Amino acid sequence: MGEIRVGTASWTDRTLLDSGWYPATADNPERRLRYYARQYPLVEVDATYYTPPAERTASSWASRTPDGFTFTIKAFSLLTGHPTRVSAIYKDLRPDTDKRTVYPKDLTPQTLEDCWDRFFSALDPLAQAGKLGGILFQFPPWFTIRSDNKQFILECAHRCAPIPALVELRNASWFDGDNADETLKLLSRNEIPYVAVDMPQGHRSSVPPVLRATAPVSAMRFHGHSPQWTSKDIHEKFGYHYSDAELAQWAPRLARLADDSDRTYVLLNNCYRDYAQTNATRLIDLLDAENATVVRA
Repeated sequence: MGEIRVGTASWTDRTLLDSGWYPATADNPERRLRYYARQYPLVEVDATYYTPPAERTASSWASRTPDGFTFTIKAFSLLTGHPTRVSAIYKDLRPDTDKRTVYPKDLTPQTLEDCWDRFFSALDPLAQAGKLGGILFQFPPWFTIRSDNKQFILECAHRCAPIPALVELRNASWFDGDNADETLKLLSRNEIPYVAVDMPQGHRSSVPPVLRATAPVSAMRFHGHSPQWTSKDIHEKFGYHYSDAELAQWAPRLARLADDSDRTYVLLNNCYRDYAQTNATRLIDLLDAENATVVRA
């Protein structure tokens, strides 16, 4: 059985800071990250989806966390085909446009290549410290199963190597009928980790919760089951607290996933107040009860 690391998809959310989860002594960014890293061995950086990281920021993350701590980094929106604020693009690479948001097709090939290079270069301090566990590529709902999209997944994995490219799909076509086997075989043949998700069903972005090890690293993200999944308010969208009974159903499934993996990352993305943190702590205890190899902070 491989190891399981459990963490959350944020440590800086404003509602988390207001919840009282942090002690009063954790009163600045450095102390909050140090405190978080004493509770969990894993965290996902979600902010890098909205704005690419700076190398000095990644260096500070590396220095403020203990040996063995793991970061997964969400890929910048431009790199996964999402609309991206022009103001978020590196200043000297911004296109001359009146648009507020752009897509990759709106940039020259060289500009896009430079964005890729700078994104990865900024993460060097984490990689050098052995703390970069993977890059999360969360593809948009319109990213359907077709040949050019399959090729793009392979390109992303090639760009990341040897760091794992964690692939999260948001369109049900990848799992319709025989497509499920095709999708998982594509990832398995190329040892690309598939990111399983627990999320509301029946929406354009919904995919079923398929747990399958397709690489030495496996991953799962818990998005919750908010009845307001389509809300543009991120806290309404992800403001869901899992019950103990719900988490108890997942623990044995995650333990079985870990049987087929060297490392399994489990991330609670229900980031509202301390929901993700309290659920992560409870899930760790439930995985212990399953005799899983849980890495503790």
